[in-house]
Amino acid sequence: MNADMEQSPQVEEIEETVEEQLEEQAEAAQDNELEQAKAQAEENHQRYLRAQADFDNFRRRTLKEKEDLAKYASLKLVTELVPILDNFERAIATNPNSGDTESFSKGVDMIFRQLQQVLEQEGLTAMHTVGEAFNPEFHQAIMQVESEEYEEGIVVEEVQKGYMLKDRVLRPAMVKVSG
Repeated sequence: MNADMEQSPQVEEIEETVEEQLEEQAEAAQDNELEQAKAQAEENHQRYLRAQADFDNFRRRTLKEKEDLAKYASLKLVTELVPILDNFERAIATNPNSGDTESFSKGVDMIFRQLQQVLEQEGLTAMHTVGEAFNPEFHQAIMQVESEEYEEGIVVEEVQKGYMLKDRVLRPAMVKVSG
């Protein structure tokens, strides 16, 4: 029994050493986990900053593209209108005293048809109003007239053409309506 008592301080010392080592290992493991968590947090923070920078760059680039689109939206149409402008300049430059009014008239008519074709390609169409029921969304009544040919509320005469751009009213037609 004496031997057991003598070993007891040694056993206690070993147990204390083992406990200290276990505590040190636990602390080291916690420190390691903490370092890993800090590293992960830093990595996530860097990802966030990069994503934020990418988003800011995207927003700036999109805004610039939108501004450029608005700035040059009419580029295609203007490019198609320039030859018509050239033809008008040639027509104006002709000698009015030449006496060839018929060819001048034909030339102006050709220019008009060229302009009309370009505008139609862009989606512009003239409204057909005479004989149609008056519709305030498409027509602007400037006068009401008596008509035996048409019922009440029908467009009798078109004073100024109305135009549609694709599916929207660009300009309502000025019309006279039967009363």
